[in-house]
Order: sequence, then structure tokens, then C-alpha cells
Amino acid sequence: MRNTVLQLCLWSAYCGFATGDPTPLGPEGRLQGEFDKSRVVPTAAKPPVRFNLRTSEDPEDEGCDLSLGHSQPLEDCGFNVTAKTFFIIHGWTMSGMFENWLYKLVSALQTREKGANVVVVDWLPLAHQLYVDAVNNTRGVGHSIAQMLDWLQGKEDFSLGNVHLIGYSLGAHVAGYAGNFVKGTVGRITAIAEVLKCEHERAVHLFVDSLVNQDKPSFAFQCTDSNRFKKGICLSCRKNRCNSIGYNAKKTRNKRNSKMYLKTRAGMPFRVYHYQMKIHVFSYKNMGEMEPTFYVTLYGTNADSQVLSLEMVEQIGLNATNTFLVYTEEDLGDLLKIKLTWEGKSQSWYNLWKELRSYLTQSRGSKQELHIRRIRVKSGETQRRLTFCAEDLENTLISPGQELWFHKCLDGWRMKNQTSPTVEHL
Repeated sequence: MRNTVLQLCLWSAYCGFATGDPTPLGPEGRLQGEFDKSRVVPTAAKPPVRFNLRTSEDPEDEGCDLSLGHSQPLEDCGFNVTAKTFFIIHGWTMSGMFENWLYKLVSALQTREKGANVVVVDWLPLAHQLYVDAVNNTRGVGHSIAQMLDWLQGKEDFSLGNVHLIGYSLGAHVAGYAGNFVKGTVGRITAIAEVLKCEHERAVHLFVDSLVNQDKPSFAFQCTDSNRFKKGICLSCRKNRCNSIGYNAKKTRNKRNSKMYLKTRAGMPFRVYHYQMKIHVFSYKNMGEMEPTFYVTLYGTNADSQVLSLEMVEQIGLNATNTFLVYTEEDLGDLLKIKLTWEGKSQSWYNLWKELRSYLTQSRGSKQELHIRRIRVKSGETQRRLTFCAEDLENTLISPGQELWFHKCLDGWRMKNQTSPTVEHL
């Protein structure tokens, strides 16, 4: 299982998808901060932008080139003016060649949207430059796409609302410019960029995954920062605080940019199942500072989880409710019981230091022990809330090297706040 948190920044100007922080869209959708007019080469000196309609899933197939202002290539290539039309826009390139992700995205779109037009915007000669020069070429490429779209709008039955621009890396900037320059409103623009440099192309593969694994959509959750997400605080779907990612993202009315987080598997399908766990920890003795290492195993109607670590984002609070995030690669179904384990003594230097520090802060002769009566669980994907009670309510004590079992039960805390029903006598 991949122990990473992906952050998604959803641009509100369009229905987009990103895992990075590319140059922001300014007023009217214009990109800010990187375009340098002094470095622009006259248009006549630049190689043309190619629009290649992909008619086969074979990456070796050369496709069919469309020509601005010429209707015959549209007919010869089999361009369907009434169908959905995707423009895939690559980014900066060191090799001057298409990367493998592009062919995977083409194939995924062709599989998901049968009969759609999938057009690859080829600006390789302009992208295979020094990075700063490639950046300064994005505006011109965006203008070329807008010209093609304006020309296509002159065709009967062609609708700009059926157009979806998908830009990766610098291609995301190109897509933004195209959407700004075109006459009318493009149906959808998706900007894909990396947030982690060591995770090259991971964002675009998440988008591909959303196309080919429609039955296993990945959910992201709005959160102010990664620490709060790691504590499991942000698994709410109220007021559009969660959304499917990639192609399946639902359009929202939120006009502000939002940070969205999710966990993923190492490979496709990337979907995992997020759970918030609230554990109220009691200590009847003055235990000083404690750093217990807890693990849980979840047992469900469909499957049982692996042993899952409860990540300590901050020091555990005694006589307080502590919140954790855990996630599983499999759909466990309805949860039935939970096993909580407190890790015993370890020979690692870090754990030996923790034990020594804990011993020094405790009262002389005291033993490390805590009481846990209930665990509350919330599923991020279903939004369902459950309560699990200790198997033996007379014995809720746990110490290093021991375990406690919890079974699904009625939430006693919540029941106390409920009023008794009124009985009406006729």
C-alpha cells in the first residue's frame, strides 16, 4: 500500500483536475506570472501546431491531420461534428517525442467515450526548447487551438459545449489560454500537473485510471492542510467537500480554489477506502507523556483488512478523543468488529528512546496502561457512522503488547441525548 497523501487543487474556473500548483488563472481565465512578451518569436518564424485525430488505439498509427480552414480533411479523417471532442495537449519535452502517458490517455478516452473525436495537439517543436522558451510559446499554441475551435464552430451541428481540453504540465497553461481566446465557452478544461517531482506522470495516470476504472472512482476530500487530513478530520462530503477525481469529477458551484486530499494504492486501480477513527483514551493514573504505537485490524462482511498503523500526527491526548485516518485497498463491506493492538517492546533505537522517555516522565512504580471503551468510525466513501464497543465492558484496559476487541454496538453516548418518544393516548 502506498503511504502517500496526494493533494489536489481544483481550479474553479473550469471543471479541472490537478495535483500541483501551476501558474494560477487570473481574471477572465488568463494565466499570470510566467509569460514574457520580450521573448516571443514572430508567429511566421514558428513551426505550425498540428492537430492529429487519433483513429486507432495503436500507438504506431500516425493518425489523421486536420487542417485549419480546409473541410476535406475533416471528412477524410472521419471527424464527427456532433460527437464529443477531446483535445489532448502535452507539455514541455526533453526528448522531442510523445511520452507514453499520451498513448494511454488516448486509448482510455477511446474506450470510455466510443465514437468521440480524440485530437492530439502536437506542439513538440515549440515544447522541445529551453523551459523558459517553451513557457513563452504556450500563449501562441493556445491561440492556435482557439482558432481551430472558432473555425469548427462554423460547421453545422458542432457545439463548443462538447469540447473538452485536457492539458498536462505546460499543456495545462496552453489549455487555459485556449479557453480564454476562443469565442464562446468551452465545455470543460482539465489541467493536470504534478505536486511531487518524484512522482513523475502520476497525476495523468490518476486521470487515466478514472477513465478505465469507472466502477472504482477515487474520492478526494477538502481539507485546509495535510496534517488535518492525516488525522482523519476531513472526511466530510457536506457542502461539496468531497468529489470524485479525474474524468468523473462533478461540477460544483464553489468559485474558490480548494485543496483536496486522498490516499492511493501504488498502482491501478488507485482507489482506496478511507476511514476516520475516533478513540477516547482514558488514563486513571498520572502517566506523564505517552507515545503508544497503536494498530487496528478491521473485519467486514466482504473481507478483513491488513494490520493498519494509527499514524500519530501529534502526541496522543489522555482523557481526550483522538482522531486518526486509516485506509484499506479492499472494500471490506459492512464493518463488524475491530481489533486494537498496542505494540510491545521493540529493539529499534527510536522505540527504545520513546520507552525510556516515557519511563522517566512517569511516577515511580507506575505501569503504562490506558482504558478504551469505544471506537467511533466514519467511512469517507459511504459517509456512514458506526460505533464499536469493547467486547468486555468490565475490562477496557490495554498495555504494551496487549490487544482489545470491539464489536459493533448502539452508540450509548448518542442515545443519552435522544429524547423519549411521546406516547399519545386516544
